[in-house]
Amino acid sequence: MELIRRVEDKINKERWFDPGERIVVAVSGGPDSVALLHLLFLLSKRHGWKLLVGHVNHQFREESEEEAEFVQEWAASLGLPCKVGVINVPRYIEETGDNPQNAAREQRYRFLTSIAREFGARKLALGHHADDQAETVLMRLIRGTGPSGLAGIPAANTMDGVERIRPLLEVYKAELVNYCTEHHLTYYVDRSNEERKYARNRVRLDVIPELTKYNPQFVESLNRLSLMIREEDDYMDRETAAAYKRIVRSTPENGEISFSRKEFISLHVALQRRLIKLILNYLNFCADSVEFTGVELLREAILQERSSTLTLEAGDRIRFFKEYDRIGFVRNYSPSRPFHYPVELNRSSLYLPESGMSMEYFITRSCEDCHGFGQRTRDCAMFDLDLLELPLTVRSRLAGDRMQVLGLNGSKKVKDIFIDAKISPRERDRVPLVVDGAGRIIWIPGIKRSEHAVVTNRTARYLYMKVTREST
Repeated sequence: MELIRRVEDKINKERWFDPGERIVVAVSGGPDSVALLHLLFLLSKRHGWKLLVGHVNHQFREESEEEAEFVQEWAASLGLPCKVGVINVPRYIEETGDNPQNAAREQRYRFLTSIAREFGARKLALGHHADDQAETVLMRLIRGTGPSGLAGIPAANTMDGVERIRPLLEVYKAELVNYCTEHHLTYYVDRSNEERKYARNRVRLDVIPELTKYNPQFVESLNRLSLMIREEDDYMDRETAAAYKRIVRSTPENGEISFSRKEFISLHVALQRRLIKLILNYLNFCADSVEFTGVELLREAILQERSSTLTLEAGDRIRFFKEYDRIGFVRNYSPSRPFHYPVELNRSSLYLPESGMSMEYFITRSCEDCHGFGQRTRDCAMFDLDLLELPLTVRSRLAGDRMQVLGLNGSKKVKDIFIDAKISPRERDRVPLVVDGAGRIIWIPGIKRSEHAVVTNRTARYLYMKVTREST
């Protein structure tokens, strides 16, 4: 009874199942799942669990029908309800081009999740064991995984609202086979597990036995590594989440996630990489599929000082922006559209949605009337109306725009004015330019005004303009 005590202690320690809870037990008919069902069945008498047996007939092998009948009959002998899903996985593979093992796993989980909902169960018990864990860790290592991948199969994780529990993850296959023998439990052996056309089978049958020659405890070592990495990975996840909360800002209006480059640089390199992956996950991108080189490319783009502004595709319709100290990630980014609005002087205001600004203006014959209308800042400007050509317009920038800046000789490219003001390329198309009827740029609100129509002691009519921003 040692194994049943170990499994019960683990379940109690992790608080996986509540007393009286409904649980779906996935049973393939192999020794792992047969042992799992028998263990949970015995423990259910003490804990009041209500079990439902779930089995999937993948129609892969000749024995599939026989195995399904076996599982149904055994569940009936235990007095347990059983649901069998018949899924034509070979046809699914043909239609999707997926590999057999992935296809079978995806369809199996889909069915088991559906019957869990029907049964009113929030938990799904799976028969993965310690040898499965060792194989998974080694396969990921061979493929070039990062630290998180070495954590292996999680003992518990939630998918589609159902928690997948693996109570046998610290139990070895030999122990489960012995358990079945001791309790006279019948089980089926999947002959496809001996076929070397599958990578996992080659790792199990060839690679692990060869490496065990160098270390007889090789499988156990892989499981210890998985356990240590899982605990350290959990710690790093919490540290990354804390860093995210501390330095990252989210903008719901455009779905942007951004942070300060200076604050990012202060993080340890391990947190930098994890923070990038976490952001990609928040943007609904499967960051687990991003290779190390992809994350490192983004990290180095943030760190490098050669370019103060930079734009990159970060994958899955996610755009990366480096804008001086601001780093941004945006999903489904669309650039600002050009805009052009007439300034109707018989009115007193104009809303600029692309810029997030409101512009107020009025005409007066007394400079004194402008006092109290607003502070004299770059968000305010005063012009000699009689020196302007009408009509006035507010528009977005155009290629080749130049402006005669007040206090400078000659003209200057608007692009260079934006660069000097550290306006990012993405924001430049949103900045409004006030232009007179002669096509002269007379004011860039918040940045510069031109030398045209400067107020003097000979000014008879004053045009006062002011902008306010939505965020202020």
